[in-house]
Amino acid sequence: MKALLPRRFILFFLLFWTLWVFYRWLATQANKRQSCSLRMDSNISILLWHWPFGHQFELDGDVCWERYGIPRCHLHNQRSQFYYADVVVFHHNELKNGTQKLPLDLCRPPEQKWLWLSLESPASNGILYAYNGLFNWTMSYRRDADIFMPYGELVPKKTTKEYIIPKNKSFLACWVVSNYVTQHRRSKVYESLKKLIKVQVYGNWAKRPLTVKELLPTISRCYFYLAFENSEFKDYITEKLWRNSFQAGAVPVVLGPPRKNYELLVPPNSFIHVDDFESLDSLVDFLKQLASNETQYRSYFKWQEHYEVKVYADWRERLCKICTLYQKPLNKKVYHNLHAWANR
Repeated sequence: MKALLPRRFILFFLLFWTLWVFYRWLATQANKRQSCSLRMDSNISILLWHWPFGHQFELDGDVCWERYGIPRCHLHNQRSQFYYADVVVFHHNELKNGTQKLPLDLCRPPEQKWLWLSLESPASNGILYAYNGLFNWTMSYRRDADIFMPYGELVPKKTTKEYIIPKNKSFLACWVVSNYVTQHRRSKVYESLKKLIKVQVYGNWAKRPLTVKELLPTISRCYFYLAFENSEFKDYITEKLWRNSFQAGAVPVVLGPPRKNYELLVPPNSFIHVDDFESLDSLVDFLKQLASNETQYRSYFKWQEHYEVKVYADWRERLCKICTLYQKPLNKKVYHNLHAWANR
């Protein structure tokens, strides 16, 4: 009889412990379900799941209002805010290289939007089938993205200040390049061009790097800038046009999507497209003739009478733009084939 008492006690203890563990599990699940439906307030909460390219930036305070005049828009990078976020932003580069993963183990609030962010061309996307059915919105340089985020744009001038073309032109053409790949079309065009004209080449590849302060003044000494994209895809028009050419005061010679694609963003007489010419010889002849005719050369800057360049380089401004579109009737959607959309 005495031997049964310890056994009964042990059984009672095990039963009690099992019930306690089960109770705690139920409580945890209930908390998770409750968390899934929580929202902070009427503000729009944007959670950046990881830093783009590992570059950190300040998010404290009311960044969107203080910097860009966008109200009720709060940016976060603390993952503890996941259950409260209206939109969670995932930058593709880190997902592709495996340094970051989607939080598939967390209970996702039913109204929460997941946004796939990439400003790179399809040549850098990789395989995206694993993300099918997970993302609601896209942010891209593509005009058909849910949130269109170009590298730059022309905006109406705020003043009537006369535009000034740099006078210190010393070179016919220049190019800044760090990622030189022999197989790229731009590399092949350059190799042919340099046999016809002298091209001033800067950047890491040429072992002539330029600091941020040196970049625009250096390019301003050139009549033309080779705004050659590293890949040719629809809408893929980068800072090579907006900053390196327009802001520097050099006429861009572009290589990228077709001319009509550029003309959706800038005036047709503000740039020269490589594909407009039957041969590189005829292109070079045109550049030489244009550089020698001041009136004709100045006509490529006439757009500056009414417009100025707006370059988008701050990730915070890109994130804040989400809030300007959040209340608009964006279609409730899910990208069931993100790979097909991103690579077309």
